[in-house]
This record gives sequence, structure tokens and C-alpha cells, in this order.
Amino acid sequence: MTFKPIETKRLIIRKFRPDDFTELFEYLSDEAVVRFEPYEPYTLEQTKREAEFRSNSDEFFAVTLKEDGTLIGNLFLGKREFDCYEIGYVFNRSWQMSGYATEAASALMDYAFGTLHAHRVIARCNALNYRSYKLMERLGMRREAEHLKNVWFKKDFLGNPVWQDTLQYAILSYEWQSLERSGIPQ
Repeated sequence: MTFKPIETKRLIIRKFRPDDFTELFEYLSDEAVVRFEPYEPYTLEQTKREAEFRSNSDEFFAVTLKEDGTLIGNLFLGKREFDCYEIGYVFNRSWQMSGYATEAASALMDYAFGTLHAHRVIARCNALNYRSYKLMERLGMRREAEHLKNVWFKKDFLGNPVWQDTLQYAILSYEWQSLERSGIPQ
């Protein structure tokens, strides 16, 4: 299925292009932005390869400002078993705390449930990532689990894994359809 860009009140969610690497680098190289991600800050060369990869992926989406096309973040929507999709998001620090992630994720969840006929959408985050799990709650997702010390992405100075806790949230199709989302810009 060919993805048609999604337009919201302030944003356009579209496929990535290889030439997005400059704006992608702006936030993937920011240690504060990728703090809870399973990777270290990207170099410019890594970001060029990542932009190319994302431009060929059906799971990554560029989030751009409608007014001028500025790339401000990205969404992830990955297919899982049993008509389940996993959503994720990373946004440039300059554009955080303005409701853009909520607006974009809400629109992509509409796409998942309405176009892809998802039965369920899940999201996961580090238990210390307050902004991420608060976004999930704003989207109407419910916390289903808190996994203790279940993953590690980095090692300490001795080479030992740095284990972290993970929160998992989810929402079912009928729950999404019944939500009052008047506070989320569409």
C-alpha cells in the first residue's frame, strides 16, 4: 500500500527522503534527545545512511511543519503479530513541549486503526521517560505493564549492562474509536 501523506492542523506526516539527513542529524545527534533511545547520538555519516534507510522503510515517518516543511521529528509504526502495531516517536528538542508529538502520534494512530485496520496499538518507553509515558496517556493509552530491568542498550565503564525498566502502554481499536479527542489538534 502506498502511503499518502497525512495532514493535521499544523503538520504533514510523510515518508522520509534521503535529503532529510541535515534536519534528522540536528536531533539524532543531540544526546538529550536520544537519551532513552537504544542508540548513541548519530554522526553526520550515520545520519546520511539512516535517512537513506528510512526513505526505503514502511515503518518510519517524517513529521514536518505544514507552514514551511521543516522536519521536526519522526514517528515509527511497526507491524507486530495479531494485527498489532507499535508506535514510537522522537522529536527535535527545539520543537518539544508544543503538542506536536501528540498531534502527530494521534494522526498516525488514526491511520493505524482506520486504514491499516489495527486491532491494537502499543508503545513502550524507559520508566524514567516521563514525557513519553505522559504522551501515551494523553493519547488515551493505558499502562499494561512495568517490566523491571528487562532491557539494556548501554554498558557501564566496566562493560556491564546498564539494565533499565520499561513501561508498556496499549489501546484497542474500539477504545480508540470511542475516545473524545477534542483536546488533540487534528
